[in-house]
Amino acid sequence: MSQLIKIHPKNPSSKQIHKIVDILQRGGVVIYPTDSVYGIGCDVKCKKAVERVAKLKGVKVKKAEFSFIFSEISETAEYIKPIDRNLFKLMNKNLPGPFTFILPASKKIPKTIEKSRKSLGIRIPDNNIIREIVRELGNPIITTSVHDDDEIVEYTTDAELIFEKYRNQVDAVIDGGIGNNEASTVVDCTQDEPEIIRQGIGDLY
Repeated sequence: MSQLIKIHPKNPSSKQIHKIVDILQRGGVVIYPTDSVYGIGCDVKCKKAVERVAKLKGVKVKKAEFSFIFSEISETAEYIKPIDRNLFKLMNKNLPGPFTFILPASKKIPKTIEKSRKSLGIRIPDNNIIREIVRELGNPIITTSVHDDDEIVEYTTDAELIFEKYRNQVDAVIDGGIGNNEASTVVDCTQDEPEIIRQGIGDLY
């Protein structure tokens, strides 16, 4: 049975974090707050969970362009090709923050995801809850935004409403307070110069 779990956004309880990590380690799918919109995700190394998230989004795993959430920049090294000093400085200046940096992927992308992927979206949200979960889990989690069916409101911001909608499809919804209704800023770093391909809540500096 799905659970709605309240976690304090500034000082997340280690007991509650452990509860979510346990769900993820058992192949669960979780909805969680970020520094932009609420996201749906799972342990990147759990094939069945990744397939469940893809099904929720109505796409096949091979065609799903899921980003990965990390807790620190240093954790990304295994999954992306080496980056130059200027790009590292740019990321270091803006992360944690509401950005998705698209970077050339390494060959160590888990088999649960399409192995021939040439790029990978990197997220390090300025949100203590999700970063603590990833830190405790020891693996990145895949992430995709929770969209609203409303034609005007693109993203649902209320965790209780999200729970009502997804309670039969996910294992837990974390209530970390009201979310934003604007997604992250997407920065393509696969070419010579970084390019903003979607302006979201984050202003790059």
